[in-house]
Amino acid sequence: MKHWTTTLAAGLLSIGLAVGAQAQSALNEVLDSGVLKVGTTGDWNPMTLRDPATNSYKGFDIDVMTELAADLGVEVEFVPTDWKTLVNGVVAGKYHMTGSASISPARMKVAGFSESYIAVEIFPFTTPDLADKFDGYDSINQPGVTVATTLGTTFEAMAREWFPNAEIKVVEAPARGFQEVLSGRADVFITSNIEGATLEEKFGVVRVPGTEPRAPTPIAMLLPQDDQVWINYVNNWVKVKQAQGFFDETRAKWGI
Repeated sequence: MKHWTTTLAAGLLSIGLAVGAQAQSALNEVLDSGVLKVGTTGDWNPMTLRDPATNSYKGFDIDVMTELAADLGVEVEFVPTDWKTLVNGVVAGKYHMTGSASISPARMKVAGFSESYIAVEIFPFTTPDLADKFDGYDSINQPGVTVATTLGTTFEAMAREWFPNAEIKVVEAPARGFQEVLSGRADVFITSNIEGATLEEKFGVVRVPGTEPRAPTPIAMLLPQDDQVWINYVNNWVKVKQAQGFFDETRAKWGI
C-alpha cells in the first residue's frame, strides 16, 4: 500500500508539473494579456524597417507578425532589439518571439525555431568603383582588404570564416556593415540576396565579380526553446498560411 501511495503521489506530481508547464506557455500569456510581443531589429530591409520619426515598423516580418496577432485575436507590440541581443531577449522572456532570423547551430543551442518559410543565400557586395579590384572570393581574402560586418549577425561569423586573411571590421547596431563600405571605410560586406537586392536598388552597390552564392540558409522565427505548446501553435500557423498562399503574397509585396 505504501508503494502504491508513493507511486500515485509521484504520478500526480508529474501531471501537476506538466499542467503547470503548459499553463506557463507563451500562448496562454499572449491570450490572457491580449498582446503578442515580438522582438525586431528594424534594420533589415525589406524584412523589418523602423521609422525613427514615428517609431513605427514596416516590412515582410511586420506583415507576418501582424497577421499572426490578428489570427490570435490580440494586438501586436514590436519590441526594439539588436542582433547581438536578439536571442537573449527570447531566452529572457522580453518578447514571445522574434521576426525572421537565420537558423544556425549556435542559436539552436539556446532557442527554438518555427517552421521555415523562406530561405536566403549570401553574397559579398562592394561599390562600383571597387568592383574591378576583385574577382571571386579569394581576391577578398587578402591582406589590405577590409570586410565590414555587424556584431551578432550570422554574417559576422561567415566573414571571419571566409576571409581569415582580410581585416574584419565589426560595427555595432544601429551601425551596419554596408554603411562602412558606402562611406569608404571598408571594401566589402556580405549579406543575403534579399537585403542585397534592396541595397543594389537604393545605393547602387554591386555583387563582387566572380562570386557565387554561399551558405543557403533557412529563415524562421525564434521562440522559447522549452515551450512546445507555443512552438506547435506557431508551426501549425505557418503551415496553414503557406497552404493559403499568405507567404507567397507577402513575399511578392516586398519583392522577395
